[in-house]
Amino acid sequence: MTPNILLLQARHANDAARLEERASFAQMAGLDESRVTPYDLLANTPTLAEIRRYDALMVGGSGDYYVSKGNLPRFTAVLDVLAETVAVGHPTFASCFGFQLLVQALGGEIVYAPDEMEVGTYEIQLTDDGRNDDLFNYLPDTFTAQLGRKDKASRLPEGVLHLASSKRAQFQALRVPNKPIWATQFHPELTKESNLARFRRYMAGYAAVLTPEEIQKMIDQFGESSEANQLIGRFIQLVFG
Repeated sequence: MTPNILLLQARHANDAARLEERASFAQMAGLDESRVTPYDLLANTPTLAEIRRYDALMVGGSGDYYVSKGNLPRFTAVLDVLAETVAVGHPTFASCFGFQLLVQALGGEIVYAPDEMEVGTYEIQLTDDGRNDDLFNYLPDTFTAQLGRKDKASRLPEGVLHLASSKRAQFQALRVPNKPIWATQFHPELTKESNLARFRRYMAGYAAVLTPEEIQKMIDQFGESSEANQLIGRFIQLVFG
């Protein structure tokens, strides 16, 4: 089966990452871009019925919106429909902002933590649940992944499985047990090159909180993340065969 995907995005029309994000999710899923339909959360909020017209839901990142601040338009409505999506067990993969939305929607807590930001390529460690997870079990105990965040989860929702962590963020991935629903704080859809390009694009925002030396140090630590980049493709294979 070749699935059709609905991709929720919280990006302005002039944000180059809007088109790049769709292409990245499609590429990592092993799908033609025509199979990935973007949905603009800045314009509207999908209903559960709209989401279920697609075989799976994916949720991407955000350049200007924070779950900790609740500044996404119709923020509560987005949380409600994500909770409904989980309740019916609709196949879902969410990354970064999507991970944070899902955590908040299910009763966890997201906090603003710029002093512990992760921007670039970082080591991620599997938990015991991660090692035993149907999707994550191919990963080594420690692997590298792309990140770009200031928010982080301070508490996961009750009942979800905690799959991975990093030195700066205890909660890097989750699964809803017995349902085809995963989320990662890191970006499995991004490579070293695409993440670095995104970092340079948002440079003004980082320059407001980092010194030039700190910025250069971040640039220098971008690296490859080939193992994490397999996650979305494996999600498609696991769920749809």
